[in-house]
Amino acid sequence: MNRRKALKLLVSAAVLPALTPEAFSLFRGVHAQIAAVPGLKTLNPHQNATVTTIAELIIPQTDTPGEKATKVNEFIDLILSEWYDDADTARFLSGLADVDLRSQNSFGKKFVDCSPAQQNQIMKALDDEAIAAVKAESAEKNTNNGPASTPSNFFRMMKKLTLVGYYTSEVGFEDELHKSIIPAGHAGCVQIPAEVAK
Repeated sequence: MNRRKALKLLVSAAVLPALTPEAFSLFRGVHAQIAAVPGLKTLNPHQNATVTTIAELIIPQTDTPGEKATKVNEFIDLILSEWYDDADTARFLSGLADVDLRSQNSFGKKFVDCSPAQQNQIMKALDDEAIAAVKAESAEKNTNNGPASTPSNFFRMMKKLTLVGYYTSEVGFEDELHKSIIPAGHAGCVQIPAEVAK
């Protein structure tokens, strides 16, 4: 699987169930690249703080680590830098700026400076718009009897990147989903019991 096919998964309706082993491997490679070459490539410090705050609201720390422990913000930064084309990166960054604009208009401060209740209010509005965008896209697909246009809703992009970034991390995959990235052990030369061999 190549990056183009993996990116198509990111715009699919149910990205996690559609994650093939090849796509999982590609996204695991992003995590490995983050560890090898840390640091932001596209997001400035304020954008990074906004991405981190939104992602932590999507996947908060509970009895398992949240977004911060899995560096979803750096995963998103790398996808924006090396996977997305210029138009998709610009759309994402414009969406981030819109989050601050909404926050300024509603509460007189940037999103990261808002209280959790205020942040959740903005997130609820963004989520409602994302749901409406999915419905509109579905209606367009049914009307045209063909594929719908590429989704451009920022919050939908953000949620999918957060989920993929989290659940393809070692913490998300092993601690949250209780799956193994690498089998715990391999017994190569094991005798097959006689009753099974027959």
